[in-house]
Formats: sequence, C-alpha cells, structure tokens
Amino acid sequence: MEKEVIYNSDLYFEHKQWRRELFFWEDELKSFKNRLNEIANRWTDKNVLAELEHFQNQFINQAEVIDKMQHDINVHENKIVENTKEGEDILDLNLSRKHIEFRNSMETQRHIYGDLKKEFFRFLSKYL
Repeated sequence: MEKEVIYNSDLYFEHKQWRRELFFWEDELKSFKNRLNEIANRWTDKNVLAELEHFQNQFINQAEVIDKMQHDINVHENKIVENTKEGEDILDLNLSRKHIEFRNSMETQRHIYGDLKKEFFRFLSKYL
C-alpha cells in the first residue's frame, strides 16, 4: 500500500483558508458587539442585561480563542517554512500530527462558534 504524501503547499493552502475564516469571525464579533450596544441602550431590565453580559463574555472568550488559533497557525507555518528552506517539501510526521490536531480544533471551534451565533440570533430576535 502506498503512503499518502502531504506537501507543504497543501498545508499552506489550508492555513490560508483557516486564516480567512478566523478573520471573518473576528469581523463578525465586532458587528455582534455593536448589536449588544444597541440592546444596552434600549433595555434596563436586569434579566436582559444579564443575558447581554453573558454574550459579552462569550464574545471576549471567542476573541481569545481566535487569537490563539491565529498564533498557532503562524507557529506551525514557520516550522513549515523552515522545512521548505531545508529543501524538504514533504512535512515530517510530528508536523503532520500537529496539523491534523489543528484541523480537528478548527472543526470543533466551528461548531462552538456556530452554536453561539444561533443562540445570539435568538437573543437578538427577542430584544431588538
């Protein structure tokens, strides 16, 4: 059976996709925070404000996760660049494992972020 070969260029392509996705999430969070400000200006009810604070905290957490993921992509990519400079276009086993772990983390984060968005949109529909 032939082994599958993973090339640095393939991983770089995936990194670019992840960066775009993370950038989009960052931009989206800014928009969500603006919506929270609109609600804060309209409502004084303690229950509404408590929910609002919950989303503020969730958005802060998401921003931190996004920053960490961007950092991790950069670290991983630097290692790929080192391999390429050494004339190695094929990723070594440890970097391949890291990449797969990160791919799984991105998939998990997509679900977490998607669920948060659904919850936030339900909140918006009640209070805007």
